[in-house]
Amino acid sequence: MLDLTLTNVSLMLLASAGAGLVDAIVGGGGLIIVPSLFGLFPNAVPATLLGTNKAASIWGTGWAALQYARRVKLPSVRLMGAIVAAMLGGLLGAWLATLIPSARFRVALPWVLAAVWAYTLWRKDLGHHHAPHWSARTETLIATVIGGLIGFYDGVFGPGTGSFFVFALVRLLGWDFLHASAAAKRLNFATNVAALAWFIPHGHVVWALALPMAVANVAGSAVGTHLALKHGAGFVRVAFLLVVGALILKTGLDAWQLH
Repeated sequence: MLDLTLTNVSLMLLASAGAGLVDAIVGGGGLIIVPSLFGLFPNAVPATLLGTNKAASIWGTGWAALQYARRVKLPSVRLMGAIVAAMLGGLLGAWLATLIPSARFRVALPWVLAAVWAYTLWRKDLGHHHAPHWSARTETLIATVIGGLIGFYDGVFGPGTGSFFVFALVRLLGWDFLHASAAAKRLNFATNVAALAWFIPHGHVVWALALPMAVANVAGSAVGTHLALKHGAGFVRVAFLLVVGALILKTGLDAWQLH
């Protein structure tokens, strides 16, 4: 059982609101909320903290997905394969996470993120204009592969999943950052559903904390979605670079502490 003091709950509400704001714009909210959970509840079972995080953050992700759907037109039929693949990948990853040490991913992750950050910074025109360059069938196939691979990564490890979705859609499909972020919300929602399908039956969600965190997460998500829709792809690109930069620092520190 978690030590749900007023101070701990208040701090987690602030963290959840901040995570919702960041996640709604470009992903990466886990950079805020997961370390907060592990820091405030160091003796808790890790799976319980991860399940509680998913149970809270899925509401903000769902809210953002709905708001984007009203304002940003996406090829919903072509994304269905990606959504299904993301869910299956997430389930497979969650199962495999019990068999593979996460240390291997921790060491490689900051280098992968650094490559993504450097490429995005170098290609100043990347993601500014929405210019899909594949046929409908090819785009569907590529999106499905993206959903499956990154969904699997989310299940087995997780940090930066939303940012990886955004980058892959921008780089491989020619989408702008706004459309990619809108699609990433749907894919992230799918991976969260898949994870909760495992966490909830196994009792790895503390609802007394997850529910108030969910309210705070939706509030932050509402602000983040408003900012992204108001300021467009250029704003989302800058936010992407800032969030990925922060992820590099955090994951790099985690990897260094393993040695």
